[in-house]
Amino acid sequence: MKSGTNVPVQERFIYKDDDVIDKAFDWKQFTRLFGYMKPYARQMLPIVMLMMVLGTITKLMVPFLTSLAIDKAIAPGSGSPNQALLYALTAGVIVLYIVQWIAGVFRIKYTNVIGQKVIYDLRSDLFKHIQKLSFNFFDKRPAGSILVRVTNDINSLQDLFTNGVVNSIIDCVQLAGIVVILLALNWKLGLAVMVTVPIMFLVSTKYRRTIRIAWQAVRIKNSRINSHLNESIQGIRVTQAYTQELENMNYFDTMNRDSKKSWDKASAMNQGFGPIIEVTGGLGTLVLFWLGAYMIQTGNLTVGVLVAFSTYVSNFWDPINRLGLTYNQLLVAMASSERIFEYLDEELLVQDKPEAKPLPTIHGDISFERVYFEYEKGRAALKGIDLEVSAGQSIALVGHTGSGKSTIINLIGRFYDITGGRITIDGQDIRDVTLNSLRSQIGIVLQDTFIFSGTIRDNIRFGRLDANDLEVEEAAKAVDAHDFIMKLPDGYETQVEERGSALSMGQRQLLSFARALLANPRILILDEATASIDTETELKIQEALKVLLKGRTSFIVAHRLSTIRHADKIVVLDHGEIKEMGTHQELTEQQGIYNGLIEAQFRFL
Repeated sequence: MKSGTNVPVQERFIYKDDDVIDKAFDWKQFTRLFGYMKPYARQMLPIVMLMMVLGTITKLMVPFLTSLAIDKAIAPGSGSPNQALLYALTAGVIVLYIVQWIAGVFRIKYTNVIGQKVIYDLRSDLFKHIQKLSFNFFDKRPAGSILVRVTNDINSLQDLFTNGVVNSIIDCVQLAGIVVILLALNWKLGLAVMVTVPIMFLVSTKYRRTIRIAWQAVRIKNSRINSHLNESIQGIRVTQAYTQELENMNYFDTMNRDSKKSWDKASAMNQGFGPIIEVTGGLGTLVLFWLGAYMIQTGNLTVGVLVAFSTYVSNFWDPINRLGLTYNQLLVAMASSERIFEYLDEELLVQDKPEAKPLPTIHGDISFERVYFEYEKGRAALKGIDLEVSAGQSIALVGHTGSGKSTIINLIGRFYDITGGRITIDGQDIRDVTLNSLRSQIGIVLQDTFIFSGTIRDNIRFGRLDANDLEVEEAAKAVDAHDFIMKLPDGYETQVEERGSALSMGQRQLLSFARALLANPRILILDEATASIDTETELKIQEALKVLLKGRTSFIVAHRLSTIRHADKIVVLDHGEIKEMGTHQELTEQQGIYNGLIEAQFRFL
């Protein structure tokens, strides 16, 4: 976040993935979006189409029966009303309305089912794809922006799939039916009435691109609000500690106003379709009655046919109006689908090779052979790292911030792919084995331990989901977490909220140790895992760490001397290169970088 109130909020919260996608209407994307309906087409579409056709036919027959009632029953050529025919036609109209109502009920029921299934599939595909994306993707995007794609953008498609698609088909069929009937009743009058249709389409098409971009802008503004909201909630303690609540409120208020302006602009454009249809419809009605009255006077048209024409013309403009609104809805949906498919099309930078094989149970020998890595082109994080680690060894990685410690441990789990060289485990290049088989044999304990919403037991069991209750408790006992867990209100069944805010930092770290121990990985990574634990708690888990590390190849990123001094090998990194390597005793005798780090630590104690 840039500081200073003079920086426009639009510049503070611009993210790479929030650019407006300014493209013409993409029929390929349109086809891809509606391809999600294919799995349910055979199952439910025949029923929906039957109800749709039945409802449309009954609706189109009502004006025709009305014209017969006027011309044949109310005012027949003989001069006296035909009561029997009038009653029969009235009963027929009532039956048609009942059939139309029943068809509508079933159509809405089945379209809602199809629509919800499509939304479910689309949301599932997006979430599953995001789960597989590499760290590079998340490094460049705030969590709130990603959240918007899975929630808001998906939700904006619901009306289109549940109502919009089928209603559009109904309106098109109804329009075609009305045109045929009008031309059949009186082709001259029919053509005269429809002469205004091209005018309506010519004017309305000018709005298309503008409306689509306007709705994209709305989505972008909402994405930025969600990103800022997520950031504000995560950093509320820092905000309040530095008394920046007012500044944060001003940020949010500016973004909120910006979002409202975008919505008002897009909504106003949407509303512009209504007046166009109404004015065009009014011109058509004016033509109808002017020419219809003349044709009645000349004996070329009956009153009943004119009334039927009037009803059909009214029914003609209604579906056109709805189609205009549906088109606007489609533009909104396309703006959202472009953002959804942008994520679905995001390349998996780290993925299994087609010929990748499962990694067998490993011993834990790890080799870095001239490993180079860049987060971005020209930004070297590792420069030709050579490192041999034997199974069961503990390796401590030390160095200043940005020296490459975290990069090395991220490369072991292949969360990023190296740009040069090779990393092998038990002699196998990690790029030649499946990610799941590799990562399932690696355990990671981070400084910022993530606690999921749920019970204490479930959070520990996250390390191995098939573990029974006894195994969970044994893991907790091994890292000395059992005692504090049993003091909680419901013991292992105590509910904790996201990130475990009710637990101390030390308690959360102990849970993460229990989780790692339960997973029983062959390779264990501790990334500043004891940085947030007080001295008393650290003393308690030193023995547990010995149990945790025993028989496992381990990488320890830490600054505390107590954590690293007993490591089998200490690797000193500086600007992506290994500068020193050896045991604690060997490195302190060298009086080099490592010794300087140790002396600096003692000076600040």
